[in-house]
Amino acid sequence: MRVIRDATLADGRVRDVRIGDDGTIDAVGEGLDGETVADADERLLLPGAVDVHVHFRQPGAPQKETWATGSRSAAAGGVTTVVDQPNTDPPTVTGAAFDEKEGFAADSLVDYGINGGVTEDWDPDSLFARPLFALGEVFLADSTGEMGIDADLFADAVSRAADADVPVTVHAEDATEFSEAARARDDVAAWSAYRSADAEIAAAERTVDVAADADADVHLAHTSTPEAVDIAAEGGLTCEATPHHLFLSTDDYDDLGTFGRMNPPLRSPERRDRLFERLVDGRIEMVATDHAPHTRAEKDADVWNAPSGVPGVETMLPLLLAATRTTDLTVERVRDATARAPADVFGISGKGRIEAGYDADLALYDLDDVREISGDGLHSKCGWTPFEGRDGVFPVWTMRRGERVWDGDDGFGSATGRNVRE
Repeated sequence: MRVIRDATLADGRVRDVRIGDDGTIDAVGEGLDGETVADADERLLLPGAVDVHVHFRQPGAPQKETWATGSRSAAAGGVTTVVDQPNTDPPTVTGAAFDEKEGFAADSLVDYGINGGVTEDWDPDSLFARPLFALGEVFLADSTGEMGIDADLFADAVSRAADADVPVTVHAEDATEFSEAARARDDVAAWSAYRSADAEIAAAERTVDVAADADADVHLAHTSTPEAVDIAAEGGLTCEATPHHLFLSTDDYDDLGTFGRMNPPLRSPERRDRLFERLVDGRIEMVATDHAPHTRAEKDADVWNAPSGVPGVETMLPLLLAATRTTDLTVERVRDATARAPADVFGISGKGRIEAGYDADLALYDLDDVREISGDGLHSKCGWTPFEGRDGVFPVWTMRRGERVWDGDDGFGSATGRNVRE
């Protein structure tokens, strides 16, 4: 048995954590017997984060990210489980496409799930026959290109998922509410005016109705407005917020330019502040990154031609932990929003807790070691971050099922991540 000594848990208790030979936690307590493999020296030990919304870009766009580079970025940020979304090329809408993506996932350093998606060409029979993590990226209207679907197909997909007892992750933007008047502008803030808050709010309201009709478990991805969060809470849905919607706003467009374009877009500082309040008080159950990297060359275009998306899997925990030093956000809320809640909502057994019987997915942090975030120091293949210059608390090391997969200057472990549904 191996033991991590004198770790401070999120609730402030100082405990030893003993790890069994099978990579699970054997015991949490004081003065545990076993070989000491790490002295935490009362630094913070958190469960490895579960990021239920990433885009690792394979198959189809390895110039942006690969499973190898994306999973390294995850591990270096304290994330030990990711869920990849289906809008790759080809999209993950058939069993064959699922199998192709899982072949690329063999390069993953962290554990993973694979979401299936819905298009006009989807094959629910072959998708549901796979170890599907969730039915993801279901759009209420044709709002984001290839993965968009109309309202009737949306309702049918949610109903089929409910029958199969599969949760549904919804990108809630209603394209019928987009502002065509904004298309006459060429400033970057036009993107926020075009894909307006009203588009997300309307989609959230309609999603509540569809979920109720189907008696389905529905989760709203990357909610960017406090109104959508409240609609989800009142309608019995769960929701996530991203670090970019929690920490950035339209005020940041001057610095970011089109590198700050994403879907949904950035909102006003006032909406951003109200969104953060809902993370603090728990109305936002979880934080997920919507890690969606593009190359610098691809992003360096005008507002109507730059691709949407920003990297974020490596900076989620660092940003949130730095925020516990300056805001009302607590370490316990960070733990719950990044580990416990995503594991519970999506039924990921053995993840999200530092308790006996759970996987030894762990990350050690020194809350006094606050560093400036720099794209040059991150591990995503894209090599940039929208959080350049902001404060972050990065992990000293990260462990996945008892193996160190990130050890600071000593580098990375082995690419032995596995599908959490198998």
